[in-house]
Amino acid sequence: MTNSQPSPLRLGIAGLGTVGVGVIKIVRQKANLLAARTGRPIEITAVSARSKDKDRGVSLAGYAWEEDPVALAKRDDVDVFVELMGGENGPAKDAIEAALALGKDVVTANKALLAHHGQALAETAEDKGAVIRFEAAVAGGIPVIKALTEGLAGNEITRVMGVMNGTCNYILTRMQDAGLPYDEVFAEADALGYLEADPNLDVGGIDAGHKLSLLSAIAFGTQVDFDGVELEGIQRISIEDIHQAAELGYKIKLLGVTQMTGRGLEQRMSPCLVPAESPLGQLTGGTNMVVIEGDAVEQVVLRGPGAGEGPTASAVMGDVCDIARGLRLSTFGVPAKALVTAKAARSNSPAPYYLRLALQDRPGAMAKIATALGDNGISIDRMRQTRHAEAHAPVLIVTHKTQRADLDAAIEAMRATGVMAADPVALRIEQI
Repeated sequence: MTNSQPSPLRLGIAGLGTVGVGVIKIVRQKANLLAARTGRPIEITAVSARSKDKDRGVSLAGYAWEEDPVALAKRDDVDVFVELMGGENGPAKDAIEAALALGKDVVTANKALLAHHGQALAETAEDKGAVIRFEAAVAGGIPVIKALTEGLAGNEITRVMGVMNGTCNYILTRMQDAGLPYDEVFAEADALGYLEADPNLDVGGIDAGHKLSLLSAIAFGTQVDFDGVELEGIQRISIEDIHQAAELGYKIKLLGVTQMTGRGLEQRMSPCLVPAESPLGQLTGGTNMVVIEGDAVEQVVLRGPGAGEGPTASAVMGDVCDIARGLRLSTFGVPAKALVTAKAARSNSPAPYYLRLALQDRPGAMAKIATALGDNGISIDRMRQTRHAEAHAPVLIVTHKTQRADLDAAIEAMRATGVMAADPVALRIEQI
């Protein structure tokens, strides 16, 4: 009697950019290690990309080539379709749907597609007996999805927050360290290739908002609701804000926070002040951090590289290895049809706020601002007016704890006074 060797798990990779090349390298260089850890060989049988002849630094010899990713997904010698093209619609969506229709498992790094179509794709996968894994879609190399769906499965999650866009964190860190204005650092990040083709996906908070909506679905058992995410980017953060925050003992981060409340599901992605000495405050460069709070575990902090060839390919291969081991999980941790539709709730938990104002330099201007705040129940913790040579007076206010709705009402009242020289910048001060 002979022992039969386990059949290899055969991958078809669509998209041979930075991450796709990283996956090829891991499969080739770590073949013995992967087989030892999963109990079966893992191999690549076919690939697809825009250009066959492009020099990617790795040989594609031995892999079948498909011009069309849908054709790749349908190949008989592909067990797992690995989608690394990106885009919320178009070829990526078509190819994933083709793979799922045939009952094939899918591994993807595509947060935009899942943020917009995750519920429908999850239901299709479960109807066909397939799985969708997407660790690489959120926080790069950090295994945050695995932590939520597996390691913390015994917890009722109370809050998830974190820095989930390395480009924004790089820009804010660089402004702080070099004392450079936003526009100059933005141009620098663009020249270094850190920005998406549409930069607003990064600096507008959209990319990070996609990721937050996926974590919300897993954490709270809800259908993905990207439209329910309150989005505010970092475009209005000035070097003055960076300096003022530092003097107050804070740093500015694009911070995502999601929690279930009695009013519904709060999801917000916005620049906030965080204590400089906190784990989030000490986060530099392109590093990501996710903080998960649960009733049993209390708080878990996960930190690591949020992008790049190695870290993202590592996350892709973690999913591939789980499939090779036979681990079958629902896309968002519970069966897709059991996910509830959550009511979107505007974040309204009280917090102090940082306000930067530019006022007309005339008598009584500050009194009108104070009245607008007081009439809406907002008290001032501290206030500072800096020296100026311009026609308007820069004023910094830190409020005591207030609700954002009251602050918004106060800002509307400020606009009506006629003393505002520019729209104010209002940033929540988050205590971590």
